Amino acid sequence: MAIFNHFRNAGVLFLWVLVSAVCVWGRPATFLQDFRVTWADSHIRQIDQGRAIQLTLDQNSGCGFASKVKYMFGRVSMKIKLVPGDSAGTVTAFYLNSDTNYVRDELDFEFLGNRTGQPYTVQTNIYAHGKGDREQRVNLWFDPAADFHTYSILWNHHHIVFSVDDFPIRVYKNNEARGIPYPKMQAMGVYSTLWEADDWATRGGLEKIDWSKAPFYAYYKDFDIEGCAVPGPANCASNPRNWWEGAAYQALKAIEARRYRWVRMNHMIYDYCKDKSRYPVTPPECLAGI
Repeated sequence: MAIFNHFRNAGVLFLWVLVSAVCVWGRPATFLQDFRVTWADSHIRQIDQGRAIQLTLDQNSGCGFASKVKYMFGRVSMKIKLVPGDSAGTVTAFYLNSDTNYVRDELDFEFLGNRTGQPYTVQTNIYAHGKGDREQRVNLWFDPAADFHTYSILWNHHHIVFSVDDFPIRVYKNNEARGIPYPKMQAMGVYSTLWEADDWATRGGLEKIDWSKAPFYAYYKDFDIEGCAVPGPANCASNPRNWWEGAAYQALKAIEARRYRWVRMNHMIYDYCKDKSRYPVTPPECLAGI
C-alpha cells in the first residue's frame, strides 16, 4: 500500500506540474505558434522554419507583430539583432501593452537608431494606470547590430525589471502602499515593431533617416514567454508558486544590483527622475530605490 501511495502521489504531483506548465509556459517552437503579424505582413519574413524572423522597414512601410493572447505577470524575453550601420531615425520596439485606451498599462523597450559609429540608445518607459512619461535612456555598451542579444522584462507583484543580457538596466518597484501606481490589474500582450520616427528618435529629431540606406532589417529569435495566459485559470496570476514570484525574484540579487549600478553610473544618459525642467518636484517613485 505504501508503494502504491508513493506512485499515486508521484502521479498526482506529475499531473500538477504538467497542468501548471500548460498554464504558465508559452515558449513557441515557431513564430506563428504564439504570435501573429499585426502590420505589413509582406515586411515580416520567417527564417529557419519560423524559429527566427526578419523585420523590414522601407519607404513604403514598417511592420509589427503581437502575441496571440495576453499575459498576467511573468517574464518575456527575445533575442534581437538590431538594424546595422546608419540606422538614425529608426525605432525597433519591444513592449508589453494592455491595449486599453484610457488607463493603459505598458512596459517599453525602444531601441533608437544611430548614425554610423555612434552608440545605440535604448529607451525604457512605464505606463501605470494610464500615466506614462517615465522615460530613461541608456547607451548600450556593445554593438547590438553585430550579433543577437537577449532583452527581457520581468513583471511580478514586487517589481518590474528590464534586463539586457542579464544586466538589469531599470527597476520599478511596487510601491502602491505609498500611493504610487503599479500595473497589476490588466493583462498585457507582447508586441514588437520596426518603424520610422525621425522626428524624435535620434538626437531629438536632429538626425533624419537616410532612405538611401533602406531597406532596414532587424532580426528576432528565441521568443520566450512565461506567464499566466489570459484567458486561463483564474488563480494563476495570484499563485505564489509561480517561479517569477519566488523569493529569488522579489529583489535584485547582489550581482544583479552591482551590474545595475554599473550600467546606471556608466551608461545612463537620461533619467526623467533628474529632469527638473519637466519635474521640479521629484516624482515619488524615483525615491523608492531598488
